[in-house]
Amino acid sequence: MTNPIIVFKNVSKIFEDSGTVVLKDINFELEEGKFYTLLGASGSGKSTILNLIAGLLQASSGDIFLDGKRINDLPINKRDVHTVFQSYALFPHMTVFENVAFPLKLQKLPKKEIEDRVAEVLKMVRLAGFKKRSIHKLSGGQRQRVAIARAIINQPRVVLLDEPLSALDLKLRTEMQYELRELQQRLGITFVFVTHDQEEALAMSDWIFVMNDGEIVQSGTPVDIYDEPINHFVATFIGESNILSATMIEDYLVEFNGKRFEAVDGGMRPNEPVEVVIRPEDLQITLPDEGKLQVKVETQLFRGVHYEIIAYDNLGNEWMIHSTRKAIEGEIIGLDFRPEDIHIMRLNETEEEFDARIEEYVETEEHEDGLINAIEEERHEEKI
Repeated sequence: MTNPIIVFKNVSKIFEDSGTVVLKDINFELEEGKFYTLLGASGSGKSTILNLIAGLLQASSGDIFLDGKRINDLPINKRDVHTVFQSYALFPHMTVFENVAFPLKLQKLPKKEIEDRVAEVLKMVRLAGFKKRSIHKLSGGQRQRVAIARAIINQPRVVLLDEPLSALDLKLRTEMQYELRELQQRLGITFVFVTHDQEEALAMSDWIFVMNDGEIVQSGTPVDIYDEPINHFVATFIGESNILSATMIEDYLVEFNGKRFEAVDGGMRPNEPVEVVIRPEDLQITLPDEGKLQVKVETQLFRGVHYEIIAYDNLGNEWMIHSTRKAIEGEIIGLDFRPEDIHIMRLNETEEEFDARIEEYVETEEHEDGLINAIEEERHEEKI
């Protein structure tokens, strides 16, 4: 990683009045100019991290750096960050222009410069004709744009967003996801976004930190998090999943539901107990005798773009299937899937253990490939 703009080193937070531990030894680096998301349920610690960066809370231990400078004791107004709150925190008695211009007026900048900069930023958030409008006469989406305009007017190094889309309806929330992502990319400012909405995180982020009980349980790109969940919690929290107990017979071979299936994962002990994850959209409905598994359809719901089907196999395992094909309640169907659709999870594995195992496995594979290539070359030379 180059140019870390924010660094957390062994940061913990304990609320002394109650003794509640809300963050446990957090470590991460954020690269400048990217869109990061802290994703987790209520009480997971994600907003606490945001408040520590903003200076609204003090860390109990550890160090926080902004652009290479330790900021644990730096006053709020000395930090080159701006926060967009869930409530937007706009001044109701001010116009759009006055709200956005407020940070510049605190700096006592010339009137003409303030007018020019406000006009420029309002154009960025598509509110060019709204500068005289009262806050009371704005929609929820427009108010959010005003809050974002005020956040970026000083071009801070970091913009912190604390669930700013949660109060919007579904259609507007989806529109604002596109707008926020496009704006961040255009400005090149580091965004740190807090949400409990998995779809929001997957759609908008360059990098996601999944949090649970004050810890970062997994971090990675949206594709990494979705396709390779590290444990049961992540697999169930990110999207819908079919999770089953299994045994890793050997590299590339896993057993579940009393059958053995080819897989693409390796690096585990022979016959190691594991869990497998198969996403509902990766299951293909077939005729019963053509599928790798047979299940009986229990219920189905029409979700607009697909049917959501719940079925059970002969061992009592529940299967969720997303398919454009309509099923019939009570019928027996086959399920087909590819080796790459089977995602293997070790039991109770941490992210550090996961990374170390994958690195060791890749090195072993490369070493074995090198030996095989060397032997083949030697044999080729002998034949010549």
